[in-house]
Amino acid sequence: MEKIIKIPEGVEVWVENFKVRVKGKLGELERNFYNRGTANILKIEKLGNEIKVGVENKKGKALLGTITAHIRNLFKGVTSGYSYKLKLTYTHFPISIEEKGDEIVVSNFLGQKENKKMKIPNNVKIEIKKDDITVSGIDKELVGQTAANLEKLTKLSKRDRRRFQDGIFIVEKPS
Repeated sequence: MEKIIKIPEGVEVWVENFKVRVKGKLGELERNFYNRGTANILKIEKLGNEIKVGVENKKGKALLGTITAHIRNLFKGVTSGYSYKLKLTYTHFPISIEEKGDEIVVSNFLGQKENKKMKIPNNVKIEIKKDDITVSGIDKELVGQTAANLEKLTKLSKRDRRRFQDGIFIVEKPS
């Protein structure tokens, strides 16, 4: 069984063994699909302006859709990128968020004296405009994980969420 993915215009692709490297107008991404369990049944090759992903048995058939989706995500990332929108909300204490070098610092969360910090990955850009935060980049997984980490940074435990609605929340994901 096999699937064929068309390479969009303006995108260069290199395939070596199980590595797929993609270069577009926004940057370059590389993904390694090597796995000891699937090394014998998986084949990825470039044919002109298409990529052919082939598998040989049922176990590989389950991976076929996953691998093609990852390759399409690489194409979309280098052509248009990914962006998450988050909202900073507070009812009790005014929370402030700022970018200091390669870190995000959240201060005065629920009146706490210590600041909460999070490192920003290299290929991710974060824009802060008052209460709106935009996380963008070309790697879908890295951008999504950074947005989730920001949300987790202000997660409340042992408090009633209906009463304490303070925090950072994802309000828009890429489609």
